[in-house]
Amino acid sequence: MAPKKPLCLLSLLLLLLTLLLPQADTRSFVIDREHDTFLLDGAPFRYVSGSLHYFRVPRVLWADRLFKMQMSGLNAVQLYVPWNYHEPEPGVYNFNGSRDLIAFLKEASVANLLVILRPGPYICAEWEMGGLPAWLLRKPNIHLRTSDPDFLAAVDSWFKVLLPKIHPWLYHNGGNIISIQVENEYGSYQACDFDYMKHLAGLFRALLGEEILLFTTDGPQGLKCGSLKGLYATVDFGPADNMTKIFALQRKYEPHGPLVNSEYYTGWLDYWGQNHSTRSIKDVTRGLEKMLDMGASVNMYMFHGGTNFGYWNGADEKGHFLPITTSYDYDAPISEAGDVTFKLFALRDVISQFQEIPLGPLPPSSPKMMLGPLTLHPDGYLLDFLHLLCPQGPIHSILPMTFEAVKQDRGFMLYRTYLTQSVFEPTQFWVPNNGIHDRAYVMVDGVFQGVLERNTKRKVFLTGKMGAKLDVLLENMGRLSFGSNYSDFKGLLQAPLLGQTILTQWLIFPLKVDQLVKRWFPLQLLKNSRPKTPSGPIFYSTTFPILDSVKDTFLFLPEWTKGQVWINGFNLGRYWTKRGPQQTLYVPGPLLFPGGVLNKITLLELENVPPRPQIQFLDSPILNSTLHKTYIYSLSADTQSNSEPMKLSGH
Repeated sequence: MAPKKPLCLLSLLLLLLTLLLPQADTRSFVIDREHDTFLLDGAPFRYVSGSLHYFRVPRVLWADRLFKMQMSGLNAVQLYVPWNYHEPEPGVYNFNGSRDLIAFLKEASVANLLVILRPGPYICAEWEMGGLPAWLLRKPNIHLRTSDPDFLAAVDSWFKVLLPKIHPWLYHNGGNIISIQVENEYGSYQACDFDYMKHLAGLFRALLGEEILLFTTDGPQGLKCGSLKGLYATVDFGPADNMTKIFALQRKYEPHGPLVNSEYYTGWLDYWGQNHSTRSIKDVTRGLEKMLDMGASVNMYMFHGGTNFGYWNGADEKGHFLPITTSYDYDAPISEAGDVTFKLFALRDVISQFQEIPLGPLPPSSPKMMLGPLTLHPDGYLLDFLHLLCPQGPIHSILPMTFEAVKQDRGFMLYRTYLTQSVFEPTQFWVPNNGIHDRAYVMVDGVFQGVLERNTKRKVFLTGKMGAKLDVLLENMGRLSFGSNYSDFKGLLQAPLLGQTILTQWLIFPLKVDQLVKRWFPLQLLKNSRPKTPSGPIFYSTTFPILDSVKDTFLFLPEWTKGQVWINGFNLGRYWTKRGPQQTLYVPGPLLFPGGVLNKITLLELENVPPRPQIQFLDSPILNSTLHKTYIYSLSADTQSNSEPMKLSGH
């Protein structure tokens, strides 16, 4: 008979190995109120985190950005989940490609970063409609972010899809999610509906269990309506704010437990027409050092900002409508193009005073390339392609309908009617009650007449013969994303007037511009008579090879006015050269084809084409050049006043 001793030794070794390996059922992240700290697996823990939004970064670049965050000394990453990015239509879900949230959690795990998740349902984030789906507004009387049954039914349906996906990734289940925020800065919303917050808290508990740490985040004025018993109340503030006073406010709601700043602002967002926002390295590092010295946990918002590709930017309403730029660089420690900055090195030095940081150098900036100038060629006016942009044909309506009413969430929509009488003298064309949401390009018989803009330019003057075709192209510049977030309907919200005559009998064309660009075939400029200087919505394009390897670059559109741009069918976002401050668009290298394969760039210029329709690719961005003085819009004026820039407040 074989001896049993080796078997016993093997069993002992297996038992020892089992005890040494971390077990999911021994993992925990909790609050130690007696010692005012977090406990991670029973040991005191403080997170130093940074915000990164996977939906603002191409998937192929996630690992690079997360690795740089880890090498900066961070031990956690904070991220939102935008509902509208994942449920484009009710009951239709998309978690593929750059929308693959689970893949991002895996990348964060590889980078040894814990995760602080903020799934909303409202997220702000300067994102279109604060992350809420525009299809909610198809019920025009819905009350967002309240216990309105219609809103709650949609929220419940969404979370019953999302939360089970993330359940295996909770820290105590073996994943890396240590805490989850309920709603977002709810105290900044006027509703103050505690039944709504209680409903959300109950839903999170029912779907995620009792062990996960749930929290809220609010500015100092928002704690009264944003906090809820059973959810740990945290605060957010920037370097210029009174840290002692704000943490004392948190202590009113959380007498015991860790101090937490869930959004410590390393920079700020940009609005079209205002100056590029920056925050000084000295102020940001001094504030971080003071908080860490107090023992606080801190999340830096943003650590890497990224880009509002496509139509995903949000907007603010601060006395006037303020759409947010395509760049979300945010003056963050990692730039929009993923490069480490002096601000990052300074923050890393501060962090190293309080905890170990990984050994080894940070990666250098990625190489960038220059190309051009390239000359673009006209493909034709937008009006020439209505049969391709709206293949199902127009909707007939006596009065104009909103984007939401015809299920057009973003982009562009064309309204067409015909003059019922001749207008020989220049006559005011206008929409009552500021009913342009957000920007209208007006044409008579295909000839561009001018622009109407929400809050700003309220009228143009038209002439035309009876039967003349009046076209109004409406651009959705991004739904409100912060604060009140009332239902921000888009399009012509009321019937336009020509003089005092109400215009009726409209043809409405929901335009599928992105689909047309992606399926682009050689379209010849129609041989109609064209003005020598093209104006009004018009497509331009060109192709170009890259003979060597591709690198990141920045698209510069000198003297172009305003529009949308695509590269190889990918919607880079809006440009607004004539208003600024952003003058270049970030082009990630993975969007380009190497080895001499032709790349295609397409522009939809909405107003005026420059005398030389050229573009260039630069090796560095231009984000701080506002060509005109800062725009401060007046609700009662048709002109821009040259006032001082607004004081930035609220997130």
